[in-house]
Amino acid sequence: MVQVPEFNREYTLPLLKKLLTTPSPTGFTERIIGELSKEAERLGFRMDRIAKGGGVIRVAGTSGGAALCISGHVDTLGAMVRSVTGDGMLKLTSLGGYMMQSIENEYCLVHTRQGREIPGTLMTVKPSVHVYPDARDQKREEENYTVRLDEPVRGKEDVIALGIRAGDYVSFDARPVFLPNGYIKSRHLDDKAGVAVLFSLLEAMSRTGVRPRRDLVFLISNYEEIGHGASYVPAEVEEMLAVDMGAIGDDLTCTERDVSICAKDSSGPYDYEMTGRLIRLAEELGLGFAVDIYPRYGSDASAALRGGNNLRAALIGPGVHASHAMERTHEDALRHTFQLAAAFALE
Repeated sequence: MVQVPEFNREYTLPLLKKLLTTPSPTGFTERIIGELSKEAERLGFRMDRIAKGGGVIRVAGTSGGAALCISGHVDTLGAMVRSVTGDGMLKLTSLGGYMMQSIENEYCLVHTRQGREIPGTLMTVKPSVHVYPDARDQKREEENYTVRLDEPVRGKEDVIALGIRAGDYVSFDARPVFLPNGYIKSRHLDDKAGVAVLFSLLEAMSRTGVRPRRDLVFLISNYEEIGHGASYVPAEVEEMLAVDMGAIGDDLTCTERDVSICAKDSSGPYDYEMTGRLIRLAEELGLGFAVDIYPRYGSDASAALRGGNNLRAALIGPGVHASHAMERTHEDALRHTFQLAAAFALE
């Protein structure tokens, strides 16, 4: 079995915090892709941009041949301004699939086309029980949510004067917390935790000089939350390993300290041989891991297969509790995911 490099938590955790605090709702990812491009260069690698806005980092193998793609996505849940109301509030349209009540009373930023970031708060249109008798009972659906801007606006004209218009992005405050006992709680661990693992693997190769037998293609996608993130994969790829979050809950065995190996999600079963190889490696390494089925889940590997790419695919990731809400994972899950991805990539 291949010697797996050591997991560098002193590199991975600060990088994860930086990613979590960089706004990147799906499709609004130029800043974070630029930051990752600079980080790849610092590690001695080059990120090439693809037309969709994502990035590709190639690592030459010692034997060449068909390549392995390892993917992660930097786009997150978010919203977009749908319209401005007469009293100076913002109506929203959601980006990605989440419960509307999961963003209620959260802080946010409105990103204008002129480059301004205007703070606000996400709330319902009837936010006070002291004023609205049905505040508790109103339906938690998109049309009943709005943004209260932290600016002295009294009407639509004041909002327009700020440069805000329909189509402007709204990002949610991630509020990351790294606890001494190893727990990490934040929005957008899906999939910034996975991207941190990918760059941890690049850092390990840079630090140790170890190189894979086959060529590696690291794909950083930016439209995964709406289903077509990795619909394009470079032609030299024969196998694809998506690194995304592992879900936790009823009828699932994954925990926040495990690496999840997903055998099947809403797009169908993943490659039998690749999944078996991942299970074998996890057992040989003595990792905390789980094999689970996610019927309400899709990944970049799902998008790649639906996009007509001729490849085999598998899916792993750190266990994340309360996905698409206020999420939580653990350092152990990041370490186990790193070890499994490294073993698979370098064997």
